[in-house]
Amino acid sequence: MRKDGKENISSVIKNIAEISDKDYQRRLKKINKTITTIFILSVSFFICLAAYAVINFGPEKFVKTMESVRISYYALAVLVLFAGYAIRFPKWQQYMKKLKVKTGIYKNFAIYLSLYSMDITPGRWGRAVVSYTLNRLTGISFAKTFPAIVADIFTDFLGFAVVLILVSFFVGRYLVVSLVLTALLLIPFFFLFNKKPFDFMKPKVKHIGWLRSFFELGELYFKERGVLGKGEYLYSMFFTIPSVILSGVAVYLVILAFGVNVGIGFLPLVLFFYFSSLIFGMITGVPATLVVTDGVFITYLVSFFGHFPFVSTLGVTSDLPFSVLVGLASTITLFSRIITVWFVEGFGFTALMYTRRYWKDRGPQR
Repeated sequence: MRKDGKENISSVIKNIAEISDKDYQRRLKKINKTITTIFILSVSFFICLAAYAVINFGPEKFVKTMESVRISYYALAVLVLFAGYAIRFPKWQQYMKKLKVKTGIYKNFAIYLSLYSMDITPGRWGRAVVSYTLNRLTGISFAKTFPAIVADIFTDFLGFAVVLILVSFFVGRYLVVSLVLTALLLIPFFFLFNKKPFDFMKPKVKHIGWLRSFFELGELYFKERGVLGKGEYLYSMFFTIPSVILSGVAVYLVILAFGVNVGIGFLPLVLFFYFSSLIFGMITGVPATLVVTDGVFITYLVSFFGHFPFVSTLGVTSDLPFSVLVGLASTITLFSRIITVWFVEGFGFTALMYTRRYWKDRGPQR
């Protein structure tokens, strides 16, 4: 509880076993309101991006482009993207096994998918809602499963960073920028894996309102973090790296769906566009995350494919039938977002609504 009488996240977590049924229902309503607000803001931004694409492309050309989209490529992109998320499930299973959280495989898969309902939250920390679900289902305390959320987010981000650095070598440009972006992205996790700097910084900045919850949640994390060792993180990367590559391949297929006939030799370049724009957005934080990510991605498309013939540093010449200008780049970005954000949010939110049935079961705390 804060000094002004208001609750922060950490106080809710710590006292969750002590609240009354009435207070419990109030908090459920508050969670619903938060989820709905995030959803409305995200939809609003999506609509703005769609309007931007139509204005820059022109209504007639936009409609004509929609009519010429190769649906087979787009459908394949959706399947590839979902396959990428599905193959991450074994790492989640490993976390639960190590933490001795026992649920049926089908329940666990639904809970796992519900993680992605919160990928539009700052730093993806909204995924902590899964610890809440597990608490309701199994009675295991939030603090015991929270390290699994940290590990899941960290390995996802590390997967982005590893692939970005690898494709930077292939592309031959912006390697230094990629390294700097990766370092900025991973700085917060340095504090979560090293308690000394965490303890050093805590008394100096914990009085800052928006950091208070971070440090109090950090204390909960450090109490249980030793359960997941380096072996679990290494095991996770065997699934995470192929998964994030498949996400980039899905974006490449969207580009092909719009008739931009970039050959397979340009796949590393597209992966670079996708992952560097993602990381740019991640390090800015909300509310600028989606705006920055999409702005950077559009800029890449126009800068690299806006003039043809285009010769990459790979020595591959593009066979573009037209230049990718702002209108087409915005449209490609819009439809990439439909699958990489809204499709993911869709199956994540569906899973979250399904797993909410477990919130009604308030088992004993362990």
